[in-house]
Amino acid sequence: MNIHGIQKLTLLDYPGKVACTIFTGGCNLRCPFCHNSPLVLPEKMIETPLNLKEIFSFLEKRKGLLDGICLTGGEPLLQSDINDFLKKVKSLGYSVKLDTNGFFPDKLKGLAADGVIDYVAMDIKNSEEKYAKTCGVDYVDISSVKESIAFLVSGNIPYEFRTTVVRELHDEDSFHGIAKLISGAENYYLQSYVRSYNVISDVFSDYPPEILETFAQIVRPFVNNVSVRGI
Repeated sequence: MNIHGIQKLTLLDYPGKVACTIFTGGCNLRCPFCHNSPLVLPEKMIETPLNLKEIFSFLEKRKGLLDGICLTGGEPLLQSDINDFLKKVKSLGYSVKLDTNGFFPDKLKGLAADGVIDYVAMDIKNSEEKYAKTCGVDYVDISSVKESIAFLVSGNIPYEFRTTVVRELHDEDSFHGIAKLISGAENYYLQSYVRSYNVISDVFSDYPPEILETFAQIVRPFVNNVSVRGI
């Protein structure tokens, strides 16, 4: 596992649980508004990932104090040994939340079938027409994203969909498109873009809360629960 960081306590990242957050390095996308550039851009990554023995020593000591872990990135499903890693995490009694961009549906299904993940948070970047630009690439085939959406919507595992809303990348048409992509979903969250020191491209801005709520209203007829986070 290519682990580049750990947040030892979070009350926000895993709904309803006290958790830690483990950050993996590497991503197949280059979303320009991403605030984790040291986990995405090879030239910014630390040369030596964290030692797994130290990770599991920490988890051993926190048994009974933490309920679960959040595995995020980067894109965790790029890790070739993620299954073995999560099996060991589960053996310690922890629940596992996986953050993913949805581009690896086979790996997602495999982890769910093996019972090593308990909750999935999947990013929905934008409407289909704007997906490539939002991902920071020239072209992207989102058939794999649609496959991941369908798998989660079918009720195989507790999940949420979420979109980081950026003024320069999202508008009302974005959310009409997103509503079609995730129609029938259980939970969808809009979260405002927040500028940070480690953003990949520092040229973006946020919307005021009332505009985020307008976007949420567009999606509500298609999704059971739609909320705006962080305001």
